[in-house]
Amino acid sequence: RPLVLQLIHLEDHESNEEWGEFGHLPGEKFIDYTRIRREIEAETVRVAGSNRGISRVPILLRLYSARLVNLTLVDLPGITKIPVGDHPADIEQQIRTLVMEHVSRPNCLILAVTPANADLVNSDALQVISTSLYICVCRLLGRRIQR
Repeated sequence: RPLVLQLIHLEDHESNEEWGEFGHLPGEKFIDYTRIRREIEAETVRVAGSNRGISRVPILLRLYSARLVNLTLVDLPGITKIPVGDHPADIEQQIRTLVMEHVSRPNCLILAVTPANADLVNSDALQVISTSLYICVCRLLGRRIQR
């Protein structure tokens, strides 16, 4: 499941209080990051199943602190090539489609993570970036042609 992480800066906040709130648990404050991690895992299992099934429904987590800047991040699943557990046979295509829905947005900055010992030529993350860049270039050229 995608994790939509909204960092929210608290203006004029006297205390050093920091907390997180989940979209599916409005009003409940999480001040312990271990509890936040456990809740992400539990919510993933609740919606996607215990065998790491795929779901497009994002988990919304808002973190509040005077030390944060206002920023929204989306953590997307990594590319899985071999179905495991409850994964459908087309798991790779489903994840690629999900990832492309997010990275092809015009205001998206992409942080692609690939193992340091991996061959960059065969990196799935870099392949996604190249596809996303192609979409952006086509969009840019399309705007210039229309003018």
